[in-house]
This record gives sequence, C-alpha cells and structure tokens, in this order.
Amino acid sequence: MSAPASNGASQAGTGVRAPSRASIAERTLRTDRWWLPPLLTTLGLAAFVIYATIRSFVRTAYWVDEYHYLTPFYSPCLSESCVPGSSHFGTWFGELPGFIPLGFIVLPFLLGFRLTCYYYRKAYYRSVWFSPPACAVAEPHAKYTGETRLPLIIQNVHRYFFYVAVLVALINTYDAITAFHGSSGGFGFGLGNVILLGNVIMLWAYTLSCHSCRHIAGGRLKHFSKHPVRYWLWTQISKLNTRHMQLAWITLGTLVLTDFYVMLVASDVIADLRFVD
Repeated sequence: MSAPASNGASQAGTGVRAPSRASIAERTLRTDRWWLPPLLTTLGLAAFVIYATIRSFVRTAYWVDEYHYLTPFYSPCLSESCVPGSSHFGTWFGELPGFIPLGFIVLPFLLGFRLTCYYYRKAYYRSVWFSPPACAVAEPHAKYTGETRLPLIIQNVHRYFFYVAVLVALINTYDAITAFHGSSGGFGFGLGNVILLGNVIMLWAYTLSCHSCRHIAGGRLKHFSKHPVRYWLWTQISKLNTRHMQLAWITLGTLVLTDFYVMLVASDVIADLRFVD
C-alpha cells in the first residue's frame, strides 16, 4: 500500500498538487477579476521593453547639442559612433556595428539590476511565469525549486548589480548637471532640464530604496546603538524601501518620458521651452 502512495507523491511534485496540500480541483475559488493585475503588469513591462529596445538601437535623436541634453538610454556614449559632443567621458571604443547599442557598456548591468530587483521578481514571477499568478490561485507548475538552480539562482547576484546601478546614477547626475547649458554657451535652463533632473531624482530614490542598499546600511549589525550613523541611514532607506514598488514603476515612466522628450527636441519636432537661455 505504501509504494503507490510514494509514486503518487513523486508524480505530484512539490507544487500545489503535492499530497501535503489541500486537494482542490478548481484552479481558484475566487470570483473577482484576479487576472487583471498580472495582465496589466505584463502589458506595462512589455511596453517598456519594446520601447527601450527600439530606442536603444535606432541611434538617432538622442543628443541635443544646443542644450547638451542626452537621453539616459545612450549614457554614457563611449564610442566613435556617438555624435559629436555626446561622449562626456571620451570615446573608449571605435566605430560599433549597428547591432550593438551605443549604451552597451551599462545597459546589460542596468537590465540585470532591474531583472534581479526584488519587486520586479515578484512582478514577472506572477505575471509572466505564473508562480503564482495571484493569491489563492494555483500555479500551473508541477514542481517548485525556487532560486536554487539555473537560471533563477542568478537572482542572488543582485547586490553586485546594485553597485553598478549607483555608478550609473552618478553618470546620469553628471549628464543632468551638464545639461544646464544655454544656446550661447553659458548657463541655460529649460523644460528639458526639469525632466532630466526629475528623472535623476527618481532614479536615485529607486536605487537607494533597493533591499541590497538597506542591507549594506544596516545589515549584520548586532547593536544599532553602537552605530548611530548607520542606524540613521538604515531608517531613512527603510522609509524609501516601503515605496520600492511605486518607485520601480515611476522610474520606468520617467525614463521613457525623458528619452521621448529628448527625441522630440533633437528631431526638431518641438522646441525646448526655455526659462533662461
């Protein structure tokens, strides 16, 4: 009698159909539109990925020479393929073939930072991988191994992507400061500066609200009283951390807005609204 039970357990796997779980034939007993949040998440992430991919490869309308506006999708631009003036840190590389984006130095690391982010894991685990698609809804997978095997074990290197994200945020900050440039060569200030600066502020808020940043500030401390500075940093980052999900979405929006505005100005579709020129 014990052998068949063992075989059944093996076939059932470790998911919601495992013998130790309640046996419910229905996928869910929920009557609300539980599928709507995963669907909206999928559409939102897909829209950003499609837009960012296209803009990263087109190699046009990413630099406004008159005002020194540079879209974050092309920063830093380090090859001789970059238009004159857009290489704030020099040209380290020669001409690049068209299938390599001009921001190739940092784009893989930023993608890794976002993909391994704790919130984005939750977002695409639920909306794309259906693990699970929603609370009290059975996932379609027979087994669950978590982040213990390839490829999901790579999620554990998130903290290292965080260090690169901080460096990129510094570069974007430099770009935003450099953009306070007037058409005559001196100080200038326009709507583009507001957008670039707002994007940088949101990027810093998202980056510093990261769980890895919170751990760096206060992790492994046994006595907060002996480390008052780190404790203060930990409390401030913890406040940001509670908004990590909102900041993750806001920064997707500010990145698209910034790039789209720079593209319109660079293409002469619209003129930058200048306050000081």
